[in-house]
Amino acid sequence: MSRIAIVIPAKDEAATIGALLDGISNVTVPGHALRPLVVDDGSTDATAAIARGRGAEVVSHPENRGLGAAVRTGLRAAVSSGAVAVAYLDADLEYAPDDIPTLLEPVLCGRADYVLGSRFRGGVRGMRLHRRVGNYAFTALLVMLTRTKMTDGQTGMRAFSREAADRAEIVHDYNYAQVLTLDLLQKGFRLEEVPIRYKVREHGESFIRWSYPAKVLPAIWRELRTP
Repeated sequence: MSRIAIVIPAKDEAATIGALLDGISNVTVPGHALRPLVVDDGSTDATAAIARGRGAEVVSHPENRGLGAAVRTGLRAAVSSGAVAVAYLDADLEYAPDDIPTLLEPVLCGRADYVLGSRFRGGVRGMRLHRRVGNYAFTALLVMLTRTKMTDGQTGMRAFSREAADRAEIVHDYNYAQVLTLDLLQKGFRLEEVPIRYKVREHGESFIRWSYPAKVLPAIWRELRTP
């Protein structure tokens, strides 16, 4: 069977990583073997040990480098493993593993190279107003810059063809969401959105703060200037 890598960046997610990997173990994609790949981004808790205990491959950063760096590491490791496609999701149980087949379907059928799982098409439960407004604003910016229709440019659940994962470039360590989409669309990869389910995390704490725009906007500008 062909290998599909499920990339999961994680920092101090011991409270959720086990349940997430258990959920992934119950997901099937006919003709393919799903292989979880956890990128432990400098965790100080038992995240890595729990992941290994569930049979996941673990790649560790010795210190915290940021979500963008973790996704970069995960995509490189997935391609090196021989995966024919890659799915990515956050480790905090905000996203449902059962939606992985829906996420991968456009890639496996050859319609798309890069898939965004849209929370706003699938139903958002409990997202705070300022987070919702921020998501809308950054998505509107991506739509304007790329002239491509999308509803959730900040989603933490995505899928890639092997070639898209191999050629993806993330120009900063802090985050990946906007610059990754700009990079892949500028390279001509085909994008599709699918609806996914979403619920606000119950454990841990998001890395997103009020300083998020000040860190992300310069990276978007840098990506736009990258040949």
